[in-house]
Amino acid sequence: MKIIVGLGNPEQKYNGTRHNAGFMILDKLSRPEEWKENKKFKALVLERNGDLWLKPLTYMNLSGTSVRAALDYYHLIPRKLGLFKAKDSDLSDVLTVIHDDLDVDLGKYKTTTDSRSAGHRGIDSIINQLKTQKFKRIRVGVRSESRGAIPAEKFVLQKFGANEWEKIEKLIPEISQEIK
Repeated sequence: MKIIVGLGNPEQKYNGTRHNAGFMILDKLSRPEEWKENKKFKALVLERNGDLWLKPLTYMNLSGTSVRAALDYYHLIPRKLGLFKAKDSDLSDVLTVIHDDLDVDLGKYKTTTDSRSAGHRGIDSIINQLKTQKFKRIRVGVRSESRGAIPAEKFVLQKFGANEWEKIEKLIPEISQEIK
């Protein structure tokens, strides 16, 4: 079993924003009626081919609580000495997180494992909750010239321009292959 997480913010006012790239990509790969709310995980979930797709409803900065709940429920975090969760576990075979990234150019993406958050608070939350940074990340580029001097936290909460989202949509077939 794998857990595929798309990061974003749940309120309607965040629909179409750069920070919701993870949600938007999973939405393009599914149908709305497939998603069900799971209160235990504080997330919308979809089961597909034995995998669990997850969209945390905890808001970006607390995404780790939702991811941790799902991994705990399915016993996917290794234990040390049978009692405690092992720190620095390699979860790259079971966890993939799709998220926006200001360090990657718009229209491109990078796949990484075992990398720090680079200031992305959703990733910070996941790393802190799981006690490891060893999981697969699909970092979807949102860096564009339209940012100018806009602070990062404001820029990622702005909606994609039409031609910006089109560039990301072109990546979805490749990203789809990355999560299989």
